[in-house]
Amino acid sequence: MSTGKRLAVSLALALGMAGSAMAADQPGLGKPVSEADLALWDISIGPDGKGLPPGSGTPAQGAVVFAQKCEACHGKDGQGGTNATLINPPGKSDRNMALYVPHATTIFDFTRRAMPWPQPKSLTNDEAYALTAFILAGNKIIGENDTMNAETLPKVQMPNRNGFVSRYPDKH
Repeated sequence: MSTGKRLAVSLALALGMAGSAMAADQPGLGKPVSEADLALWDISIGPDGKGLPPGSGTPAQGAVVFAQKCEACHGKDGQGGTNATLINPPGKSDRNMALYVPHATTIFDFTRRAMPWPQPKSLTNDEAYALTAFILAGNKIIGENDTMNAETLPKVQMPNRNGFVSRYPDKH
């Protein structure tokens, strides 16, 4: 047998034995995930509102939260900043998130899960409902005095509800 083949066989045997030893001697890191731990991360909201938490908010309450936590990135009244425009300025009809998504629950879900940057998941349920109401009212989808909660939010008729084309149609 050539020297190269001997080296390859020796190396394969050494790696095989090392792998067996490592598998038998685990580092003992981590712990099993409990149902309570998992519930903290299982916060998905369906289009029908399944999974919406308790709480509520109005556009006026959302305006206060927006000014404190969102305006720096999304601009005054959500009308454009360093990040996405959330509410079209008067006289403009550009497509924004609220005019694009087919379900109002999507706005709530994304806001609660990902905002504000860089402290995602730091909003209370009431703040997430209020911000959703603020965005919806600013885009004239709901009235200025409407309250959003687990009962009312799934009933909101979004402008693009029937015009939305999924990028992944087989995933529904």
